[in-house]
Amino acid sequence: MMELNALRQFLVVARLEHLSRAADELRIAQPSLSRTIARLEGELGVPLFDRSGRLRLNDTGRLFRDHVERALGELEAGRRAVTEAAGRGLGAVRLASETFLTLTGPLSAFKRSHPEAEIGLHWSPPEDMARRLRAQEIDLCVASQPINAEGLEAVRLFEEEVGAAFPHDHPLAGRASVTIADLADQPFITARHGHWLRSLLDRLFAAHGLTPKIVCESDEHSAIADLISAGLGIGLVPAFARRSATRAPLAWIPVDDPGARRTVTLYWTADGHPSAAARLMRTTLTDWNWITGEPPSP
Repeated sequence: MMELNALRQFLVVARLEHLSRAADELRIAQPSLSRTIARLEGELGVPLFDRSGRLRLNDTGRLFRDHVERALGELEAGRRAVTEAAGRGLGAVRLASETFLTLTGPLSAFKRSHPEAEIGLHWSPPEDMARRLRAQEIDLCVASQPINAEGLEAVRLFEEEVGAAFPHDHPLAGRASVTIADLADQPFITARHGHWLRSLLDRLFAAHGLTPKIVCESDEHSAIADLISAGLGIGLVPAFARRSATRAPLAWIPVDDPGARRTVTLYWTADGHPSAAARLMRTTLTDWNWITGEPPSP
């Protein structure tokens, strides 16, 4: 009989397609993890991975993964439903996003209105969000780039302009607007591959047959503005970040390109069983006045 722990371990190996990294994440010995996967394949009577060269999830493994994600998600939803039915408050809500800077206003308002609700915040790249929603590891996610997956519902929260940020003494800092051609030879400070900011930069340049000159890729997205302000390069910065109280002194110039925008979208599973806290969080985010940065008027 398959053990739940073995199924959870399988999902980590399936996601990473690497035994040693999966063992590190699970904090178990690699030989133990290898035996678990071998036993699972033995019970099923078929291999779940191709082992010629690099470990790869095969077609049977992908089919099994999808069913395991749904099964474990339903078990977690059942546990939370029982907790809620037992009258133990609103339960918990788990929210994933690429960045939480945009969400501090509604999150603060939610916590003030529902102090008994438990909030879990999870940083997640967009390529992991659909999987984590289906597995009910998270209840909601906010993404700045499309998530193309079946079984999800979505509502657009807001759309905003993305401009180019320069140190104040930069030759282009006094311009009313700039084009991608103007930025072609500029040194860029940006995020790593997978983050919406990097995806947008690559997409804007590719549309003009260009490749951005990147001098720094940062995992510390809050540091990007500081590095630009220090004169180490330029970068793309969303309009929302200009309203941050901690923003670095920068010249923010509109980019004359219709693609220089981001759309922030809230996603959840269409057939999920959200807790009361998750339903209230969804309402808070969808009803929030993103223009003024305040709750909706009564």
